[in-house]
Amino acid sequence: MKTTIFVTTLLWCATVVSASQAEEIGSVDTEFKWLGPDHKIVVEAFDDPKIEGITCYLSRSKKGGLKGMVGLAEETSDASLACRQVGPIRLISELKEGERVFSESRSLIFKSLQVVRFFDKKRQTYIYLAYSDRVIEGSPQNAISTVPIQPWSSR
Repeated sequence: MKTTIFVTTLLWCATVVSASQAEEIGSVDTEFKWLGPDHKIVVEAFDDPKIEGITCYLSRSKKGGLKGMVGLAEETSDASLACRQVGPIRLISELKEGERVFSESRSLIFKSLQVVRFFDKKRQTYIYLAYSDRVIEGSPQNAISTVPIQPWSSR
């Protein structure tokens, strides 16, 4: 029993830590719930941790109700992604192809939302891919956004 409580607490802490990477910009309710918060769509922003000047905006569903309130609801795999150049692009550290730039738990244990980064050298473009994975079976649902490297003027 103590092991179960420890593992549950550890997973909850990991969820809180990974969710803190993104800043909530806003949300809209999609379904009223009598008990607990409503179902909603949340819009969040996060900066690429290794590339200064790129911000990604992610919209995703968030279940409410009693299960959503206590963190037991399994979220859908749906997500939308838009990444933009918001300033001069500057590499902060070495990049790895397919590197994870954002991760968030979508269920108590087995499911997570990932955003990974690729670089198309020929076209000088960063590509961001959002997808959901699961220990047993992932989802083919995904979203993609591109950021072509552009000169940045300081007008």
